[in-house]
Amino acid sequence: MPQKKISFLLLLFHFISFNFTFSQKINEVDKIVAKYPKSFSTTEKLAERIEKDFDSDAERARAIYSWIAFNIKYDYNAYLNPPRVQGFSYSSEAEKQRKIKQLNDNLIQKTFKSQKGVCEGFTALYQNLAESVGLKCEIIRGDSKTSLRDIGRKNTSSNHAWNTVLIGRKWILVDVTWGQGYYDSRKGRMVNDFNPAYFDTDPDYFFAKHYPDSGTFLGERISKSDFLNGPLIYNKTIEKDYRIKTPNSGIIEAKNGDKITVEIKNVSKSNQVFYLNKKNQPVKVLNPKEKRGGLEFQILIDSNIGDYVTIFIDTDSVVSFKIVS
Repeated sequence: MPQKKISFLLLLFHFISFNFTFSQKINEVDKIVAKYPKSFSTTEKLAERIEKDFDSDAERARAIYSWIAFNIKYDYNAYLNPPRVQGFSYSSEAEKQRKIKQLNDNLIQKTFKSQKGVCEGFTALYQNLAESVGLKCEIIRGDSKTSLRDIGRKNTSSNHAWNTVLIGRKWILVDVTWGQGYYDSRKGRMVNDFNPAYFDTDPDYFFAKHYPDSGTFLGERISKSDFLNGPLIYNKTIEKDYRIKTPNSGIIEAKNGDKITVEIKNVSKSNQVFYLNKKNQPVKVLNPKEKRGGLEFQILIDSNIGDYVTIFIDTDSVVSFKIVS
């Protein structure tokens, strides 16, 4: 076997082994943090515990994510009825910054003590704890994409916040608000359901659901058009790395009788793949073909297709498209 090929295989084996070992360590972090007290007297006490139990920056960043996601609940009532913006006066730049810091500290303590908050509280608490254990951490504000109505929106709005934290030489993306659970529209309440997908999320997935107000991340321009007009992806899409190869747009122009070709990576014929018609009845895809490590199939556009089509793999919603006649 040629020397170059041997070197490549050794490098690939090392990469796979490293990622598997790191994944094991992260899972162990979650298990340890799950046994922590549900509340601490101060944020400093929690930070001291995390510093004592974990050695690496990655483990500490994950421990903060896990503890917040396990113990801080999303305050949906506060989201529906946000408090009035608190103004203040100042006579110098130093006084202005001091008052901003005080407001931020109040938000952190309110979220920590009440164990509930909205994204501003989650991100401020995450940043506070990260900096307390020696990590560089920033808050990013921007737009979020969470519902079918978001496919093809005309403009972005600043409605969400998340963190980026420096691990080694890499700034990773963290959305601990989404890590703690989700809103169940059928039950009309928040559901606490720990989700690891929003810690160190692949930027391709992350920016399919987030768009920063600056329009950039680490100096790189992010396409607003791709965010607004791309398909809606779901948590399981990220967790199981279901990459949507085609269509690459979330808006599909089609007339009755047309067939849409869909290709999704990391799926096989052993998976049950179906979509819902406008009566919410499951329709199994016919004659799927395994192709380049994924599955390719077609969806017939007919009178049973509604304004949107959502594709499921086994029991998980994976991607939604908007159908335009």
